[in-house]
Amino acid sequence: MLGTLGGVAVLIALAAVVWLPRMVYPPLTSPQLGHMASAEKRVKLQQAQSQVQNDFRSQLLQAMGGLVVVAGAAVGWQQLRLAREGQITERFTRAIDHLGSETLDVRLGGIYALERVAKNSPDDRPTVTDTLCAFVREHARWPVGAPDGPEHPTPTVDRQMPWLTSRAPDVQTALYVLGRRPGHPQEHTLYLSRADLRRAQLSRAQLKGANLRHSNLARAYMPNSNLEDGQLVNVDLRHAHLRGAGLSHADLRDAHLEHADLRQAKLHGADLRGANLSDANLDGADLTDVRADDTTTWPDTQGGT
Repeated sequence: MLGTLGGVAVLIALAAVVWLPRMVYPPLTSPQLGHMASAEKRVKLQQAQSQVQNDFRSQLLQAMGGLVVVAGAAVGWQQLRLAREGQITERFTRAIDHLGSETLDVRLGGIYALERVAKNSPDDRPTVTDTLCAFVREHARWPVGAPDGPEHPTPTVDRQMPWLTSRAPDVQTALYVLGRRPGHPQEHTLYLSRADLRRAQLSRAQLKGANLRHSNLARAYMPNSNLEDGQLVNVDLRHAHLRGAGLSHADLRDAHLEHADLRQAKLHGADLRGANLSDANLDGADLTDVRADDTTTWPDTQGGT
């Protein structure tokens, strides 16, 4: 098919080179030449006319040559783009296969491969983000509300619980990648609801607007993390380190924040109705315009807003 089209294009180009100059600058007719008394002048005029046609023909050939170069470059760029997209698709598929491996090292390799795909291909960033969120939810389930689900919040906070880096290093790595991911205007909300993220390390993580409803983040280390506009309803953040964290306009209804370190935290406009902040450290926290009611439990030293 391409060969046939190419042959037709060549024939059209040859016809244009042969006939177009004669159409634009037609040969002089006998009546036009008859006005010339001298045969020598008639010959010179015909030669001049032929030269004009040849010059125009040369310009046509140069223009066609330029078009061929541009078309070749366009075809080459298209082929390069398709090849690059094919490579990215292959890398993405291989990374997904690695995520399903039973070997920890292979899963870690898959997570870092997805991060590389997201950096190299902005269009794939939302898909990579959704995939890593699904990985976290699948490998760190906290099925609150299910018939055999855990009690939420747990009766006590396990002080002997290992860090997530030791307990589930692949989940922690996925959180690292999500927390430092490059942004994308079409990215979906980070969906990390009902996840067991106890003692996760999320320092300075970019989790704006994340859905962490009913998740367990007890004793998590999250200083200076960005959780603005987050969906944190009924989240367990007991004993969590949230110093300097951004929680402006976060939905913290019924959240469990007992003994949480909220020093210098930015809680401007946060919804704290039903939240339990007993024994939380709120020194220097921005509590302007927070929403609270009679069901909000404040630390004894706070005395309400």
